[in-house]
Amino acid sequence: MPTSAQYGVHIHAGWVNRPQNEFVWVRSYEEAGTLSTYNSSPERAAYSELTSSHVAKIEVREVEGVVGDLPVANT
Repeated sequence: MPTSAQYGVHIHAGWVNRPQNEFVWVRSYEEAGTLSTYNSSPERAAYSELTSSHVAKIEVREVEGVVGDLPVANT
C-alpha cells in the first residue's frame, strides 16, 4: 500500500474469494496514466519479483461512481 500511495494509487478495500482463489480490491487514482506509471515503477518491479509466481492472471476493470447521480424517489 505505501508504494502505490506514493504514486497516487489509493487502496480502499480488499476481499478474498476463497472458493475461486481470488483476491479483489478497490483502488482509485485521479489521472488516466497514474496506474501505468505505478505499474512500470522500480518499486512495483521489485514487488512483482516476489509475488509473480503466486499470480495466475490479473484483470483490471475501470468503473465510475454513481452514488451522487442516482435519482431520489419522492416520498
